[in-house]
Amino acid sequence: MTSNHTDCHYCLQSLHGRKYALREENAYCVSCYDSLFASPCEECKQPIECDSKDLAYKGRHWHERCFKCAKCSRSLVEKPFAAKDEVLLCTECYSNEYSSKCFHCQKTIMPGSRKMEFKGSSWHESCFVCQYCRQPLGTKPLITKDNKNYCVPCFEKQFAHHCYSCKKVITSGGVTYHDQPWHKECFVCAGCKTQLSGQRFISKDEYPYCVDCFSKLYAKKCAACKKPITALFLNTHLSN
Repeated sequence: MTSNHTDCHYCLQSLHGRKYALREENAYCVSCYDSLFASPCEECKQPIECDSKDLAYKGRHWHERCFKCAKCSRSLVEKPFAAKDEVLLCTECYSNEYSSKCFHCQKTIMPGSRKMEFKGSSWHESCFVCQYCRQPLGTKPLITKDNKNYCVPCFEKQFAHHCYSCKKVITSGGVTYHDQPWHKECFVCAGCKTQLSGQRFISKDEYPYCVDCFSKLYAKKCAACKKPITALFLNTHLSN
């Protein structure tokens, strides 16, 4: 600015015909303003004069010419950039140095783009999809098989065991009887309906019975001691 009537608020020298700067409604000659208020440049450490463009980021200041990538020295003025340990980098240099690689496509996950984390690996949001239906998994429940991710409905359609009794999906655990999967709560005595998972049982006409029920219904009696003679079987756990 140029003034014809005021004096510098600090040195009291006339500003007539001279450039000056205003701060809190007070006028200062350029020399006083720079010595009192100019911010030092982070790059060259010189003051950023009032007639220079002051670029600020998180409380730090740069000359326009000094605002550049610390690695490749390209100007960052009006360009996207990232900071690492207070060092400014263009997005390309930052990506090459620090960005994660997508577990699926092995391409860099660029700063500012959404990143999914799963089992210690990073994914592009567009790459983190169900292996079968290809729909984004996001934060939905998922199941991993052979290092491939599936949404729960697709996994159940493709791989899950269905209970021989109730026909519903066995999501965890279960037992096998006559090569058929069962829920533990569905595998019960054909007589008294007591759960047989982990218990001794006896098979009769392809139906399982607890020892007590089988003894009452079918077991032959020992000619000597008159006690039931039984043949026992153990169920096995179903591995998923």
